[in-house]
Amino acid sequence: MQKLFAVISESLKDLYDQKKVEKFIDAIEGSKKIFCSGIGRSGLVARAFAMRLMHLGYEAYVIGETITPRIEPRDLLIAVSGSGETPIIVAFAKKTKEIGAKVVAVTSKADSSIAKIADLTIVLKSKFGKEISKFAPLGTLFEITALIFLDGIVAEIMEKKNISEDKLARRHSIENEVGL
Repeated sequence: MQKLFAVISESLKDLYDQKKVEKFIDAIEGSKKIFCSGIGRSGLVARAFAMRLMHLGYEAYVIGETITPRIEPRDLLIAVSGSGETPIIVAFAKKTKEIGAKVVAVTSKADSSIAKIADLTIVLKSKFGKEISKFAPLGTLFEITALIFLDGIVAEIMEKKNISEDKLARRHSIENEVGL
């Protein structure tokens, strides 16, 4: 497990690009609605980010849910795909651009299809060779790095807008209050 932690730490080292963080936050703040999308475990990361955006007070949705409205020109799609080639995510991004909305890609491949479509691409390093794959199979490193990066975006927004954790808690589901 020590190796896994070292690799995660290494992947986060080169991650912080303040200009891209600011552009990402500007894209969020400049959008009417925010849509998050990913498939599999990347989808879980996208869903967690959408939830935090809602806690921050944004109108945020997860693509594919029955209550998700249509994307419109002033909206933003945040597409999470390690490969950047997941067919349905690429299709969502293309359609989003056709509609006139913006796309932010969170991926590990700078030259991927999703990166070429996106208005802003966040590239998360996540490949470290076969010796690491037994500790972090498939897309594990990308998913962990994406979750940490997106939670970092939440923290930046909280600081920038002076939003306390108590304020986030007031937007949290009532499930905690009824003992579920």
